[in-house]
Amino acid sequence: MNPIQQVLTAFLPSKRKTTPSGWTSFDAPCCVHNGESADKRKRGGVMLNGDGTVSYHCFNCGYTASFTPGRNLSVKMRKLMRWLNVPDSDITKCSLEALRLKENGPDVQSTISINIPKFESKELPMGARPIMECADWKALEPSGLDPDLMRAIEYIIGRGLMIDDYDFMWTPEGSYKSRLIIPFYYQGDIVGYTARKIGDGSPKYITDSQPGYVFNLDAQNEDRNYCFVVEGPLDAISIDGVAVLSNDVKDAQATLINGLRRHIVVVPDTDKAGLDMIESALHYNWSVGFPEWPDPAVKDVNEAVKRYGKIYVMNKIINSIESNQVKIKLKSKTYFND
Repeated sequence: MNPIQQVLTAFLPSKRKTTPSGWTSFDAPCCVHNGESADKRKRGGVMLNGDGTVSYHCFNCGYTASFTPGRNLSVKMRKLMRWLNVPDSDITKCSLEALRLKENGPDVQSTISINIPKFESKELPMGARPIMECADWKALEPSGLDPDLMRAIEYIIGRGLMIDDYDFMWTPEGSYKSRLIIPFYYQGDIVGYTARKIGDGSPKYITDSQPGYVFNLDAQNEDRNYCFVVEGPLDAISIDGVAVLSNDVKDAQATLINGLRRHIVVVPDTDKAGLDMIESALHYNWSVGFPEWPDPAVKDVNEAVKRYGKIYVMNKIINSIESNQVKIKLKSKTYFND
């Protein structure tokens, strides 16, 4: 595949099927932009050929787009990419790749790097197992639950969560036995983790994370209209969102998040660090949620869920969504606590 085909493949909806003739069909993203209702019958089809060509056809609204090596990336293909939530930066790179193919031919290796993250499988700390399996732990025989395991369970409950809200893990081995382990998954594989210290001690977190990783992507099922973007894993678990693990969204992370084809809503912490999340939302043309909690001292969504419950919190977020960039900038001037 050339880079243009790679980008299209990466951003095709996950709910798709490929026919024996080679067409990949999915809900067409073009219909709502061409005066038709949203396609829910997989009437969009793309064909990626071995010679590098791309063909797209919608059997609902009739929209077509194609790319042939040796030609420029057409306006219609760029529109299709944008409707598939390909970031503008990657569309620009694809346009440059099309020019390179036109000038140099397909036999010259591309020097253009398209920002599609890939992750290696990782090992968790020795002995780590799901807390949900605690009934099988040897620690139960015969003396009952290990005190550190009990503290990990109490910590989860103390954060307003249940032990089955995520695949929380714990290990009786070494220095990690005093930590709650939160594994990082991507397409079903473990690609990292963070281990949170229970009680006093430092470092508070021991984290093994790969560049471009977005936490909780695997949990974003196709029936959801929104994808809530937050900073930390516990915040993401609390509202079934995703976490970027910092207050600065990277291009590779935005690529993965945009690939979900949802209404992307950043929910920043209510401190000054949340301003960086706002800047990322503006940069990637995402919406922002500005929920105002009864107690203004509440600084993040996990604390809000702990106090007010998940349904209340998600309702507050949805009802506070702002998509206009000017209004986002104005709101951000008064939203954050000192």
